[in-house]
This record gives sequence, C-alpha cells and structure tokens, in this order.
Amino acid sequence: MMSSPVQLSRDLVLIGGGHAHALVLRMWGMRPLPGVRLTLINPGPTAPYSGMLPGHIAGHYARDELDIDLVRLARFAGARLIMAPAEAIDPVARTVSVQGRGEIGYDVASIDVGIHAEMPGIAGFGAHGIGAKPLDIYADRWAMFLSEAEAGRVPPEVAVIGGGVAGCELALAMAHALRTRVGAARVSVIEAGPRLTGRTRAAERHLRRAMAGLDVAARTGSGVARVTAEAVVLADGSEVPSRFTVGAAGAFAHGWLAGCDLPLTEDGFVRVRDSLQVEGYDDLFAVGDCAHLGGSPRPKAGVFAVRSGPVLYANLRAVLSGGRVRAFRPQKDYLKLISLGGKGAVAEKWGHAVAGRVLWRWKDRIDRKFMDRFRELPAMATGVAPRVVALGAVPQRPLCGGCGAKVGPGTLAAALADVTRPGRVDVLSGPGDDAAVMRVGGAVQVVTTDHLRGFTEDFGLMARIAAVHALGDVWAMGAAPQGALLSVTLPRMDAAMQARSLAEILREAGAVLNAAGAEIVGGHTTMGSEMTIGLTLTGLVEGAPLTVGGARPGDVLILTRPIGSGTVLAAEMQGKARGADVAAVLAEMARPQGDAAKVLRAARALTDVTGFGLAGHLMAICRASGVAAELDVAAVPVYAGALDLAEAGHRSTIWEENAARAPVPGATGARGLLLHDPQTAGGLLAAVDEAGAGAMLEALQAAGHRAAAIGRIVAGVPGISVLR
Repeated sequence: MMSSPVQLSRDLVLIGGGHAHALVLRMWGMRPLPGVRLTLINPGPTAPYSGMLPGHIAGHYARDELDIDLVRLARFAGARLIMAPAEAIDPVARTVSVQGRGEIGYDVASIDVGIHAEMPGIAGFGAHGIGAKPLDIYADRWAMFLSEAEAGRVPPEVAVIGGGVAGCELALAMAHALRTRVGAARVSVIEAGPRLTGRTRAAERHLRRAMAGLDVAARTGSGVARVTAEAVVLADGSEVPSRFTVGAAGAFAHGWLAGCDLPLTEDGFVRVRDSLQVEGYDDLFAVGDCAHLGGSPRPKAGVFAVRSGPVLYANLRAVLSGGRVRAFRPQKDYLKLISLGGKGAVAEKWGHAVAGRVLWRWKDRIDRKFMDRFRELPAMATGVAPRVVALGAVPQRPLCGGCGAKVGPGTLAAALADVTRPGRVDVLSGPGDDAAVMRVGGAVQVVTTDHLRGFTEDFGLMARIAAVHALGDVWAMGAAPQGALLSVTLPRMDAAMQARSLAEILREAGAVLNAAGAEIVGGHTTMGSEMTIGLTLTGLVEGAPLTVGGARPGDVLILTRPIGSGTVLAAEMQGKARGADVAAVLAEMARPQGDAAKVLRAARALTDVTGFGLAGHLMAICRASGVAAELDVAAVPVYAGALDLAEAGHRSTIWEENAARAPVPGATGARGLLLHDPQTAGGLLAAVDEAGAGAMLEALQAAGHRAAAIGRIVAGVPGISVLR
C-alpha cells in the first residue's frame, strides 16, 4: 500500500485512462508530489492505444499489444484505480459520480475520457452498427466478426460510414485481415461528401491506390438512410451489403458530459483554456479528444493528447502545490502516418505525401517506442539494505496484503494451544472452527472477526472484499448474518480526506452487509501507516451450526470459486501480473456468496477457503472429522494468470508455512503450488452427501458460481492425497 512521507491533504482524481493521463501516471510514479492521493477512474483495467489500432485490426499486432495496462501503471504511480465508468461531474461540489460506486470527492481533477463514434442519428445503427470509438469495444467486436467470417458463418462484407482518414485506414485494415484470414473481402467506404476527406490530394492518391489494390470500394456523395443487419441503405434507396458496419464519420462527445454543469461547445466538448484548465474552474482540467482548446483548436488526434501530457502533469502539480501554470502550445501541423492495410503506410505533412513499406516500419517503431514507456516502467530506487543486522534477521520480500499477511498456521496453532478456557456453559465451541458458537438466551449465535491488510488503494473495493471475506465465516457456519462492528485504520491524512475515505468505506461495506441481512452497529477508527479494514460479525443459527467436523467417507468435495488470488495479488505488487487478470480476481473476491451458502446448507461439513489455502482448510476438515481426503488437482478451478505466475516463482509471504502445515504428496507443478496459496474472500469448501452433490453443483453453477467437484472424503488417517 502507498506510504506517503507526509500527511495526505489533497485528492487528485484522473477521470479516464486516455493517453495524456497515462503519461501523467508514468511521470507521477517517477516524481510524485508528497501529500497527494492520486486516483484514476476508468471503466476497465486497460486503455487501448489508438496509434496501433489499425495494425491490430489488420492482424499485425495481438490484442495485448494494443493495451496500456492501467493496473500496472497505477501500482507504479502509487495510485488507486477505480474500475468503473464515471457518470457525472459536479465541479462545484467537486465530486465525480461513478457507476455502482457513488460519489468520489476531489480537490483537483482532470478529464480524459475520449470520444465515441456511435451514430444515433442513423436509423438502425444502434442495433446493427459499431462505432470505431471507443476503440476497445470496436476491437473486441471486430475479433468476433472475423472469427465468424473465417468459420464461414457470415459473409465477409463490411461497410465503413465516413471517408475520413480513420474510416479509410480502418477499411484498409479490415480488408487486409479478411483477405488474409478468410481469402475474400467486400469492403466499402461510404462518404456523404464529394470526395474522401481529411487529407491532401497527394495523400488521397496513395490511399485510393491502396484501396484499389484491396478492392475497397469508395462510395462518395452517398448519404446513409439506415442500417440493417445485412446492409447499409443509402439515401437514394440503393444498398451496400454489410454484415459489419462501422461508424467513423466524425468524433462525438460522450453524452453524460452534457448533464454536468460544465462549459461545453455546441458539440458537447469541454472548453478549456491554454493551461488545459476548464473555463471557469482552476481545479478542473480536461485533455485529449473530449476537450476543446478554445485559443488553439486542433483536430481530434492522439498526437495532441500525447504532447499535452507533460504540460498537464506540470500544471496539476502547480495547482496542488500553489505554483503557477503554463500554457500548452500545440503544433500547427503534425506528421500523419496512415496505415495502408498491409505493412505499408503513407506519410503526409505540410501538403506533401509519400508512401512505402519503410514508412510502416517507421510508424511501427514510433508506436512500439510509445508503448514501451508503459511496458518497461523504470525501476525506482528502494531503501538500501543495512550492512549489519541482528542474529537471525534475513532480508524480507514485501509483505503481502489480505490473507497473505496472516500469521502462519503452525505459529497460530501453537499459540492457541496455550489459551485458557474457563469452561462457560454458554460458549459452545473453542478455537478451530470458522466462528465461535455461543448461546444467548434461547438463540444460538456465531461470532467471528477478520482484519485485512490493504492490498488495493481503492478503499471502497477493499471494503467490499473485506465484508465478503468476513461474511464467509458466518455463511460457512450455516448462519444468517446479523450485526457488524467495523474497524478501520486509515493512512495519515487530513480531516477532509478522512471524511471522504470513511464515507467510501462505510458505503461499500454497508452495501454488502445490508444485502446479506446484516447491519453496521458500530466499530472503531484510527490512523496508522497503512490501510487496514476489519469486521467483527455475529450471525444467528436455526438448528445446529455447520462445522468442519461432520465429513464422512464417500462425501464429495465442492469448491465454489477458483484459487490463486494470493499469487495474482503478490505478483501485482511487483508489477508482474496482467491487469485484466487482477481485475477479474478482484471482481470475484468482491462478489458475495450468501446464495452459495444457502445451496450448501445441507452439507455435512463446510468452511471458507482463506489464509491457510485450499489444502490447509481441507486438512482442517479432515482433522476435525477424523477422515482423509483425495483431491482431484486437475479439477480445482484456478484464476486466470495464476498458473503462469506460480510457475514463474511468485508466492505469498505465508505460502511456505501453509505448505509445511498441510502437505499434499504427489501434487506437483503450478497446480500443486496453488493448493497452499492463501485466499482472501475465497470460496466455500463443502463435504456433501454424494447423492445430493450433483444437484448442489448444478444449482451453484446456475447462480453464476465457478463451482466444481474437486475430490472426495475417504476413510483413513487425516491427510490429503492426490486422486489417481
């Protein structure tokens, strides 16, 4: 977690992961401003680089090569990443409304959300067309269409509405890909004007020559009336066959900006001064295609966003620290390198144009150099290891968050062995199960507590996961959640930031707890060196609580969610995990399992898989039940990316103790390693009667859980073996 050398006093929020913001994050990681908490709000874990989009569409670049990994970049910058779309900005209250997350406050903010190319004015486009922007949505839809065409399920017919540079470039790229993968292509560019637009006559000649070589038809002077599933219908009634229709006729501002109290152009773009500050607001900036630079208007092109990055970084620091801002002076013209489908390109500037394969190689080098700035993040200086240390002291790798930071199972068991129990008759259980069981009047109540060291700078997401994690103990006992005490340690920050942070934490934890039937009834707050969130929960049980001690030979073992989260999060701390994999793990961890617990209420033994790993918690069932287990290692679901990361040597800090406490002879390779991986908000592990296992598994999967039957209980000395 981020540790600031001074008290945090200002919130800087970047809205959108556009090119300028990506550059700001990189520069911030190399030179942060002490006292600032940096937040990035973006719909997903990656942001596509527009310069490589045509090459990707043509098949020259893989999908991953197109994306800036915002998870890695945020970790490098010490920023929290909130992966949800912004829906509104209130520049007076200084808040950003985020889908599913409520309001995020700021002291200074910047908008870089790009544009879209959807065409609501054309009938049928919404149902049968796709805008060229947002780039990631278009790229994913194109990959699906290309696969369908390659399989022969749809004809390779494509139409692009808009004859500008982007439209022609994408038409050429799609024609090249279809000819390469399918063997045939029928691609058309439809332009309402009398000629192709956005370039000089010299550049247009090169483009038309390339279009002729790939049989891309140019239909100029052709207005579009509507779009159907099989064609684009023109204003004169004629039809252009198309099973994949792309909108590239202009740049459109995101509609949600119009609902904000912001100064906008008639087209909905945010008006900014030459300092990149929004007109009328010194604490709000806007850059990239969503902004309109009134004093020096420029076309919507990525080159200007890239050039504005250093100025934006400097001006954000200036406003946050009381300095002076400087002006952004965009160049009047810029070099345009336009892909021609295959590995050729045309270069145009100052009215001159040349084309050739060497120009594509030049463009490729420029694009790869830009992306390398985010793939090869500089190694920042760390503390120097002391030359003299105490006897027994050894260098330590960074401590993991979540359950990866727990005390090892052997150490904990030894400590608990010395706990004195006076023998109260209303305390029905001792240490060892998921929660304590007590009798309160005529009711049976379970009580549990869990505290997690932060593993994400997104305090709201951390609160949701902490709540799901703590609820796991109550659900595993077959209890209905009741009351919650919330304990929060915040990093040192001023009162305003404390209020914002606590509001996020209480809102998100409360949403999870309330949905589970529990209420926050109190708690404790303090400040420290890093974020910690803990909950103490009570639950009520009707009948006998479920325990780890009821498994019988012949029972089937069911696990409700994958393992490997500890490995993925440990690798993410080092900037080694894919952002998409991290996002998937966090989303699953934040998903409640109350519905799964109801399905498993008839289990004979039930627990949740947390810090001691799948093997450790299965061993707890075996010891308490006096049985053994046979594990089908290949059947255990695993999070995406976890196997490769485990194979590469990534481990949580508690892994060694987990492996020593619950060995699984015969479990080898990466899957064997992950059996001891600590899980935070892990799955429920149940031993169920074989007769009902199939129905339970079907119900869990129908509810959307990645549940699997992973082995069976057998007679024998408590232990785990591999099912042969």
